[in-house]
Amino acid sequence: MDLNKLFKAMMVAVPLMALGACSSTSDSDTDASGSTSGSSSSEYGNGGIETGGAGAVLSPAEQQRLKEQELRRQNIIYFDFDRSEVQTDNADILMAHGNYLVEHPNVRVLIEGHADERGTPEYNIALGERRAKAIAKYLQGMGVQPSQMSVVSYGEEKPLDFSRTDTGFAQNRRGVLVY
Repeated sequence: MDLNKLFKAMMVAVPLMALGACSSTSDSDTDASGSTSGSSSSEYGNGGIETGGAGAVLSPAEQQRLKEQELRRQNIIYFDFDRSEVQTDNADILMAHGNYLVEHPNVRVLIEGHADERGTPEYNIALGERRAKAIAKYLQGMGVQPSQMSVVSYGEEKPLDFSRTDTGFAQNRRGVLVY
């Protein structure tokens, strides 16, 4: 009878011991790049249990790429009233677009220039063209090839905001990068 209990206990204990032997007790882990690094107390608690978060750590280059990818979603550059100079607060957005175009020389972009409805139609067409060319010149200064860029002016013909308020006019004074 005791032999039967001992046999049953071994039937349970042996598979558990086999599973325990298969678990890793190594002090080093391999990261995604294939390099080996030792564990530190900040990554693992006592007994080899991971205590840190599960999020992946991005390299600085990867973080920069994701930031530029996010900035490229912003494709509108706003201008002051009756002005066609690119403002410094748009530098990050244009830098992201410029870096992308330099890295991808086969990609072309259409730069649209727009103006609010104040002024004559002829004046607004010329102002929109100056705004689009200012963006193209800025990007060309970063190394973007002129053959990658096309410029068009819509003047006051395609407003974003029809409200006829200062806020609405400000929304319509813009350059748009279209891929």
